[in-house]
Amino acid sequence: MKIARGTVYSTGQGRTCPQCGWPLENCRCAASLDTPEEPVPARIAATLRIEHRGGGKSVTVVDGLPRNRPFLETLARDLKKTCGTGGRCGESFVELQGDQRERLRDLLARRGWSLRG
Repeated sequence: MKIARGTVYSTGQGRTCPQCGWPLENCRCAASLDTPEEPVPARIAATLRIEHRGGGKSVTVVDGLPRNRPFLETLARDLKKTCGTGGRCGESFVELQGDQRERLRDLLARRGWSLRG
């Protein structure tokens, strides 16, 4: 028995992107490829905050970072390794599991960053 993949029925959508499933004129994949990466400034000013997720979980967020994917991935990897926790990088932020604010303040201040929050 074969299982159909992709869009089965659509009204007026036209062609869809095979990667993200959005219509080709609103494709999310192409938009992310077209935007150039921001250069990483010599002195970074970021915001440090904590958010509470479902189930009482807390997440520390370093926000206001340059939109540079390789920089964010490297930063997230370094911070996760240093803090000994999980996390992820987003479009212009890095999230770490748990309340890591004190540890991050010291670590990022040593890198010469200015932090708010």
